[in-house]
Amino acid sequence: MRGVTEAPRQQALPPGEDTPLLDELMPWSAAPLRFGRAWIVAPDVRTLRGRWDRLVAAEGGERAALFRPSRARTPDTAVAALPGQRTGTGRFAREDGPCPEPVRVLADPFDEQWLLPDHRLIDTARPELWRVAGAPQLFLVEQGYVPGAAGPALLATGALPEGRSPAGRPGRIRPLFRRPGGAEPNLAPGLLGFLGERYGAGRGPADPLEWAAWAAAAAVPSPAGCRVPLPVDRAAWEAGTALGRELLDVQLRGALSGTRPRLPGGRRPYVRAALPARPGAPSYDPGGEVLEVGGGRISPVPEAAWAYRVGGVRVLERWFARRTAPAEPGSLEAIGPAAWPQEWTSELLDLVTVLALLGGREAERAPFAAGGGPGRAALRAAGVLPVPDRARRPASVLDHREEGPEGQFTLV
Repeated sequence: MRGVTEAPRQQALPPGEDTPLLDELMPWSAAPLRFGRAWIVAPDVRTLRGRWDRLVAAEGGERAALFRPSRARTPDTAVAALPGQRTGTGRFAREDGPCPEPVRVLADPFDEQWLLPDHRLIDTARPELWRVAGAPQLFLVEQGYVPGAAGPALLATGALPEGRSPAGRPGRIRPLFRRPGGAEPNLAPGLLGFLGERYGAGRGPADPLEWAAWAAAAAVPSPAGCRVPLPVDRAAWEAGTALGRELLDVQLRGALSGTRPRLPGGRRPYVRAALPARPGAPSYDPGGEVLEVGGGRISPVPEAAWAYRVGGVRVLERWFARRTAPAEPGSLEAIGPAAWPQEWTSELLDLVTVLALLGGREAERAPFAAGGGPGRAALRAAGVLPVPDRARRPASVLDHREEGPEGQFTLV
């Protein structure tokens, strides 16, 4: 049985095109990554190590077939190592070493998985993002616009995001900081000072995280890109940033507060019947608030969690599909757990909690998304807009040598 209640639709564009675009306020962005081959990403580390071992044990034509060549990458492609990663730079056809340590990535909205961070395996890795990844970096992922689709316009993650919507539409990845270690906010020059003067009551420039919190609360989609309306007064700014910080903390699994998100007692989801070894597509019983997966049952699952969508796609269904889709026999994608791992169930309970908390507070964003405060004209008058071209380019952050193709060194 499936619930009939839909998630809230994307909110309408605020009145007037004077509402600033996120592209103007966070000028440096990157297009999505393109992994190029599905086998280099998996929900668990053991799977990736098994796939690597199988590949390096193969030789010649078998290795090439398992590799899944593309225009960008073949076993004979030589490329530089990814920033911060110690992987080979010789041609993969000669690789016989141990599996590199997998890293956490956001493979889909709200779906953190593991990636083999070997540049020889990734079609388009966006090295400029790898250079600035790591705490306290925060990536805001602007979702591709889908007319009338349900879901948020902006998501946040501490892990490097792939950057596409569940429907495959490309978004934009916007780091909060331009340099490692939280240095140099990726914001229009003068924006933090403008916000501090208008809403800070003499406290000085706004904090970059304060801005990210406001964007999380107020961002709305539009055909031109994500827009971030500014509030009328300080009271609205403080209320919006308070809500936005809580929304960010939920998305970041408690990284800001130090406490993992939890639903109130009596509303926390539990496994009532164990999930089967090979679960199929989930279904939902709204009357009993039960998520059913084969013979497995989880409850209570608030309808807000089941109905939560990104880009019009239901997140829970997508999460299951990525773990249960059939793979071509004999391919590296076919290497995976023999049965549903317990840790996946734990991650599922965590996901239900996150979606329930976010979905249950979606309506609270409406007053802040309405805006009514200063627009692009006011930002131009204050000298915040237009942003200089240099602000749209990544900063030069190389403070050490990076290994290039075939062991050569490169400078950036």
